[in-house]
Formats: sequence, structure tokens, C-alpha cells
Amino acid sequence: MATEIPTGDMHDFDFLVGHWHVASRRLKRRWVGSDAWDAFCGTCHCVAYLGGLANVDEFVFPTKGFSGMTVRLFDRVRRRWSIYWSNSDGAVLSPPVHGGFAGERGEFFGDDRDDGQPAKVRYLWTRQGTEHARWQQAFSRDCIDWEWNWVMDLTRVAA
Repeated sequence: MATEIPTGDMHDFDFLVGHWHVASRRLKRRWVGSDAWDAFCGTCHCVAYLGGLANVDEFVFPTKGFSGMTVRLFDRVRRRWSIYWSNSDGAVLSPPVHGGFAGERGEFFGDDRDDGQPAKVRYLWTRQGTEHARWQQAFSRDCIDWEWNWVMDLTRVAA
């Protein structure tokens, strides 16, 4: 991959631990210049493990009839996170994206497949204080032009 992988800190995802409401939207069609989005809501629950070196979350989207799970592992030597995604459609871990945070912004890159075709994938996390966060996903075929195709706005559930 031509993109330089950002580094981070093992505490990058401490903010995510807990329960969240999720407002999600995905492009209805990718790679065609569409601006039609499918909006739906869900929930997220994240737990830290191994003293913060790992965390696991589960996203549940009841109106869509699927859920997803993220496993994040921090490599102390490389100072970067590896993020693996799986969902209830197949329960197979996707190839990881790697990266970390600089300030309130985290970027992560990796190789993936979209509709059976090779694609580069990019995640962008934005921490917005302690009560809000945003996750975005983009695909590219050349690491130059990125199509943002999924956005999740998270709001912490009051304790």
C-alpha cells in the first residue's frame, strides 16, 4: 500500500469503551458517483481488554437485521492499531486496517474487497469530546481518489 501508516498510542480507543447510540448512513451504490444514502440506527457496546492493548465492540442494527463486531489490537513495537471487522452475514474477520491517532483524529488503512473486487479501505475516527464520536469508511482503487461510503455518528448512552 502506498499510503504511509500512521502510528498511535495504546490509549487511542479508551474513549470508545461503553454504550453508544449509533446513527448510521451508507451509500446505496458505490463507485458510480451516487449521493443517495441509506440511513439507519443502531447501538454499540465496547469493552477494553489486556489493560487497554485490545478492545472489542459489537454494533447491532435491528432494522437492517445484522450486527458487526470489531477487534482492535495495539502493537507496542510498531505503535499502531490493527482493526479487524466481522459481521453476522459471515462471521469471518476482514483483513485488518492499521493506523493510529494524532490528536482527536485517527486514520487507518488496509486492503479489502468490495463487491468481489480488490479495494483499498480507509477508516477515519474523529473523537468529539467524551460524548460523541464519528467513524467513516472510504474505498479507493488507487489510494488517490477515495469514496466515503459509510458514516456512523456515535452518541454515548447516559449512565
